[in-house]
Amino acid sequence: MDSEGVSSPSQAGVIAAQARTTTNESRTDGKTSTWTPSSWTMKPIKQHVVYDDRAAVSKALAKLERSPPIVTPTEICQLKKSLRDVALGKAFLLQGGDCAELFDYCESNMIESKIKLLLQMSLVLIYGAHKPVVRIARMAGQFAKPRSSPTEQHNGKMIPAFRGDNINGHDPEDRTPDPSRLVSAYFHSATTLNYIRACLGSGIADLHSPLDWELGHVKDETIKAKYERIVDSITESLRFMKTIGADSAASGLETVDLYTSHEGLLLEYEQSLTRRLKTPCPHLDATPSRPTKNGDDGDKEWYNTSAHFLWIGDRTRQLNGAHVEYFRGIANPIGIKVGPTLSPQDLISLLSILNPTREVGKITLITRYGEANITSLLPAHIRAVQQSGHTVIWQCDPMHGNTCTTSQGIKTRHFSAILGELGHALRIHREERSFLGGVHLELTGEAVTECVGGSEGLTDEDLSFNYLSFCDPRLNEKQALELAFLVAGFYREE
Repeated sequence: MDSEGVSSPSQAGVIAAQARTTTNESRTDGKTSTWTPSSWTMKPIKQHVVYDDRAAVSKALAKLERSPPIVTPTEICQLKKSLRDVALGKAFLLQGGDCAELFDYCESNMIESKIKLLLQMSLVLIYGAHKPVVRIARMAGQFAKPRSSPTEQHNGKMIPAFRGDNINGHDPEDRTPDPSRLVSAYFHSATTLNYIRACLGSGIADLHSPLDWELGHVKDETIKAKYERIVDSITESLRFMKTIGADSAASGLETVDLYTSHEGLLLEYEQSLTRRLKTPCPHLDATPSRPTKNGDDGDKEWYNTSAHFLWIGDRTRQLNGAHVEYFRGIANPIGIKVGPTLSPQDLISLLSILNPTREVGKITLITRYGEANITSLLPAHIRAVQQSGHTVIWQCDPMHGNTCTTSQGIKTRHFSAILGELGHALRIHREERSFLGGVHLELTGEAVTECVGGSEGLTDEDLSFNYLSFCDPRLNEKQALELAFLVAGFYREE
């Protein structure tokens, strides 16, 4: 298995023959090049998965090709409209969920707990920022994880690393990449999203229903009183709206929009779910950069129908790489992870390749520097984008740059570092006459003990109590809600 190395075009191009024949034109670096859902196969690729049984891979991909879309262009375009508002400072973006989903997470209680947590966090952020909140879940497809090494030590023996449930199993005896897991990933994603839609349609987000704001874990009485005042204000606002009749069905208090997202890592899977479909949002100027070959299909676009929103990871954003090539052709809104190794010049090149028409809200820049690095790196990136004329969404991911390991070898993150990076991001954007448009968090609705700190006062010794993540540590429900309270406080103090 080659996790970090570059795969040859011949290895990556095994499904090129299955690609649809319609082509699009896109201008990159001043040159016109043809894009198809399989044109990425002619580019060097990172994090590629090598399977032993290519016949089984072809069978799995053929099944995916025949399967219906998981999401629709109408939903994607609704998200694009909302993200345009975020880019213009009219709304705030909350994105969160598991580091890497497991198939076992496709279970009603786990799904409901994440929906409820994201809803509560969004209410707190609405209170703080005085803006609508766009909610995107890292759910219904966030299975694969990039790894720094394709192998790891286990009982003195080198074995393939766990790459996510859609590739191999966490059990050391189940580490061989299995193409049937691609099909399983599709059905688990579809089932998860189906239940999300059912929950939203059945009133799980109905703000007439009481919400559990239990704050008994907050040990500092001053902080607890502050949070209680925020909860009282939110509750009183909802009560007032009900009193004056502003809580009718037309007000939108019975349900909310919740979109899905994942890292677009496995391009064979993503290609199989990329469809040319009629676009319901031509006014968003999504098509001029990709006119069709014969000009007779201009009301259609290439949509990735596996999720509403996809992002390119920090390890796969090479300018001439396969992932950037694939992402430049899809009409979905997309994210780019921006870390310490990305120069301002390469950032602008990425924006030019991925969004040549400068569609507002098309690109979300997900910064992930670490608390110690953000002050020295973020200002230059902001200035470069401002000078380029691109209008992007700036989103802070305070999780990935703040991962550390305890003396016992347990991977964790400190709540204070997460909050610290967020605070720096808010301050720097303000100083640079920019604004932070959103946050991107790894969290769960479960009572896990994976990140230390917060009002619960979790320490390194507490991590073993309920550490469940197979990849990176997540905020538990209390820590995540507390972070929302603190971010709301930042905005209230402005």
